[in-house]
Amino acid sequence: QVQLVESGGGSVQDGGSLRLSCAVSLYTSSSYCLGWFRQALGKEREGVAAINSGGRTRYAESVKGRFTISKDNAKNTLYLQMNSLKPEDTAMYYCAASLPCWYPIVSTWSAYSYWGQGTQVTVSS
Repeated sequence: QVQLVESGGGSVQDGGSLRLSCAVSLYTSSSYCLGWFRQALGKEREGVAAINSGGRTRYAESVKGRFTISKDNAKNTLYLQMNSLKPEDTAMYYCAASLPCWYPIVSTWSAYSYWGQGTQVTVSS
């Protein structure tokens, strides 16, 4: 029912910005949540930001004030604007979808059933 494809990853310097995109094909009218997760080498997958059908958002504490999640329903695209990037933000970033979902989930990645292939973000000092 859902297909997700990330893009926009790359290499930037400490303090730089990057915008990730996720093309979303959602074939259901049920309530849903879309999220961004990341996984650094040797570390567990962690939530970054999430947004529900109505546009309500939630962020991991580590990215509050720096990252912004948004979606453009007309373009079927999910975004993650990342500013003031730090080396510790280096990771593979994944977009994901959770159905059904009424509140944006960040802490529990297992709640998401559909995942994209991931896009690498590397921040150098």
